[in-house]
Amino acid sequence: MPGPTVRAAPPRPGAGGAHDREEPPVTAHQHTEPAVRRMGLGLAAVGRPGYITLGRERDLPPGRAVDALRQRVHELLDLAYAGGVRHVDAARSYGRAEEFLADWLAGAGDRPGLVISSKWGYTYTADWHVHAEAHEIKDHSVATYDRQIAETRALLGDRLDIYQIHSLTPDSPALTDTVLHGRLAALAAEGVTVGVSVSGPGQPEAIRAALAVEVDGRPLFRSVQATWNPLEPSAGPALAEAHDAGCTVMVKEGVANGRLAVPDPGLDRVLLPIAEATGSTRDGVALAAALHQPWADVVLSGAATAEQLTSNLRAADVHLSPVQLDDLTELAESPADYWAHRAALPWN
Repeated sequence: MPGPTVRAAPPRPGAGGAHDREEPPVTAHQHTEPAVRRMGLGLAAVGRPGYITLGRERDLPPGRAVDALRQRVHELLDLAYAGGVRHVDAARSYGRAEEFLADWLAGAGDRPGLVISSKWGYTYTADWHVHAEAHEIKDHSVATYDRQIAETRALLGDRLDIYQIHSLTPDSPALTDTVLHGRLAALAAEGVTVGVSVSGPGQPEAIRAALAVEVDGRPLFRSVQATWNPLEPSAGPALAEAHDAGCTVMVKEGVANGRLAVPDPGLDRVLLPIAEATGSTRDGVALAAALHQPWADVVLSGAATAEQLTSNLRAADVHLSPVQLDDLTELAESPADYWAHRAALPWN
């Protein structure tokens, strides 16, 4: 018996709306619409009280109560949409991010062109504590998918546009589980784009392995979300391959969990001259570098405050020369070093 039919690749953001396809730009500033439309808001840092982003003791409301973070999320969503952002990204493991987003959608009225992505595969386990033995537990099984797609649907309903496996790695059983593939293909047949997010030093291998997965002779995964920034650019060639294959490519952690947004003598020797020359900031330069990648369809801001989001969105107006982009390559760390540093960041 033939399996479910996987729908065609999702259209990338274009001038005619959030789902109109167009040829990829050479740089962000040759795009036919404002570059800010290629920026999105990720809710990892504001959907729960604890996360690994630097400076959270200054960024979040005192006490980090549920209602206080709900209000913060709504403020950021209002500001992002008013600023031209048309993509919002959440996950089941981002605490109550999907709930906060659903509340905002219910009270926000019509939001033309808005694209909602979320992820499954991690379960939030910190019970709204800043410090916990385990903040999230990873499980890419069919049982977890069945439970979490039901939870996501209960909150977001038909507003869900993209659903991704959270933090796929080359050894994930999700790459070979044909029962799971059938479930995901059935979701794609309903009109939801099925994709993967990737993490860790094996990002390129995970992306290429995901691109090879087929159901009924057609590619299953049609979106890819990956970490890319001047410190960790190793996924770039694989992301270009995903883009060329018709996948929507999303960049996460563009400021490296805050490392590219705060003073650091080792990084500032490169970042500050470029920021001064372009009238920008550290975070603006980092996010602009991502926007200049021709394969990057969406670049996510992980802002936790209105000030951070406003600064992040200004990256859309930053023009980096080929020389400046080349200078930024000096900041690249080995994937092993970058991900070891990230793993050592405290939840706070």
